[in-house]
Amino acid sequence: MKNYWNLLKNNPQLTKLWLAQVISLLGDWFNTVVLSTLVAEFTEGSGLAVSIFLMSRFLPPLLVSPFAGVLVDRLNRKHLLIWSNILRALIVPLFLLATGPEHLWLIYAVTIAQFTLSAIFEPGQSAIIPALTQPDKLVEANTLTSVTWSVMLALGAALGGGFAFLFGPQAALLADAATFAIASGLIMWIDYDPERGRKIQKALEGQTAPEPEEEDTTFMEGVRYALRTPQMLAALFVKFGQSIGNVDTLITIAATQIFIIGNGGEVSLGLLYSAFGLGSFIGPMLTNTRNDGTVPRMRRLIIIGFAAIVVGWLLWGFSSMFIMVLIAVFIRGLGGSINWTYSVIMIQKTAPDAKLGRMFALDFAGFQVATVVTTLIHGWLIDQVPLEHLNWVIIGTGLVAVLPLLAWIWIVNTLEKREATPSFAIVGD
Repeated sequence: MKNYWNLLKNNPQLTKLWLAQVISLLGDWFNTVVLSTLVAEFTEGSGLAVSIFLMSRFLPPLLVSPFAGVLVDRLNRKHLLIWSNILRALIVPLFLLATGPEHLWLIYAVTIAQFTLSAIFEPGQSAIIPALTQPDKLVEANTLTSVTWSVMLALGAALGGGFAFLFGPQAALLADAATFAIASGLIMWIDYDPERGRKIQKALEGQTAPEPEEEDTTFMEGVRYALRTPQMLAALFVKFGQSIGNVDTLITIAATQIFIIGNGGEVSLGLLYSAFGLGSFIGPMLTNTRNDGTVPRMRRLIIIGFAAIVVGWLLWGFSSMFIMVLIAVFIRGLGGSINWTYSVIMIQKTAPDAKLGRMFALDFAGFQVATVVTTLIHGWLIDQVPLEHLNWVIIGTGLVAVLPLLAWIWIVNTLEKREATPSFAIVGD
């Protein structure tokens, strides 16, 4: 932990971004717990209704990603982050108008608007980090970002469930809106030089020999760059592959229909998300002891992440006790966090700064595609299968998760063989 404290102490601009992340993530999990519980309550636990709610979070980023990536590469990234937060602070209070089942459509509509803005914020935040710290600190900076997300998930979900139980869902939603406003103020104080990332990239060209930067900032040029760079395609596969089996629908149904703690299961939902967050916190901390910061090493560590995801799903599927489900969700979070953290770093180390926005937009689009498809399938299956047989849906998800594990092992072996060829350019070491 001393390394991360020194990172924040020596990088004040990164520290401001990190504090903004801490505050806004706390509100995010208040929002997630409250709205997931309300949707389940309004629809008497309909798996399809919960899936539609989750799709309203995942589908907008998928559709907006091509435009978001171009915006991040063309406009001032700091300004985009500020306005994304300000607009979300104004949108979130509209959830207060949803007071019964007849207003379910409003929850979906406001969620779509909120996550359309998130689709701009997320790639913008990932793309701005290299300009706020030194190149040799990227692994630590992105691990800190991932760990922070995990800690705030663990704390925010538990606190959100308790806060909503004690003070009501309206108070939790207002708290979420306030966190966006505070976060935008912190980002305003960041001293950001839009050219710094590109200057660093040019200074490192002699060491890393990256693809020369081009003036073409269209989305299709970003796609062409990804297609002609095998290392980038590999990095873009990671979030897509691990999201073939999304946890949110199953966690929501388990908490609100099977292991009900609290009025509508908000406490059990908070505990499950907290277990997921704790696993996400520990995952990259464990593997970082074996991480030398090179892309080839991180690719191999991601194999551990995919394997942990499979183990987590199967353990959950064969568990009938809440404590065992918590452990299984913990393991699932551990594996996912390893993959998420290292795939972000791999993209940052592989792509030129001028293309980072579009690469992260493609990355999030792949994540959203797998998540949307999985969410729909889970929602449909939950409504077809009796609750006492929900474990078979989870076991089936674990078996399907074996496929991306095997695919990733093949990708790693193929890239290592190609990079051993003298004529093949190694990017990101």
